[in-house]
Amino acid sequence: MGALSYSRGFQTAITEERRVLEQICDELRSNPTLTQAQWARLRSSLGDRFDKAWRLVGQRRVKKYVFEPSGRVVWIVVGRESEYQVLPESGYCDCSDFYFRVVDGEAGLCYHLMGQRLADALEGYDEISEGDEFYEPLMAEWRRLSADQPQ
Repeated sequence: MGALSYSRGFQTAITEERRVLEQICDELRSNPTLTQAQWARLRSSLGDRFDKAWRLVGQRRVKKYVFEPSGRVVWIVVGRESEYQVLPESGYCDCSDFYFRVVDGEAGLCYHLMGQRLADALEGYDEISEGDEFYEPLMAEWRRLSADQPQ
């Protein structure tokens, strides 16, 4: 198999990962109970990363910060090593797994992104309201934590 066809096959697998996750999240928004069939599809497509993501949801380690009065939203996932900022609209996480596996094309999503997507679909997150005056200090703290994580 040539390098180009291998690369296309791998990209197809990554795209399929994202497609399966988003399809099931859409289903969960209508009926917020994960069925055995959905569980099996997620586990088959996402592997061990799904197990880790599901633990994040079950342990309510996904946090949605809403700043008032601006309405700005920041998603934070409390992982094993640190707190990670997730940008769901752009499919970004500031964890090292994102940099080393997702950016390099080995995986479609890190488990923090998966956990955020599932928690959002199931409304299984903690929502924290803060005043806008806390936005910059909290962002600075999260940036510091991101910079301090082991590489």
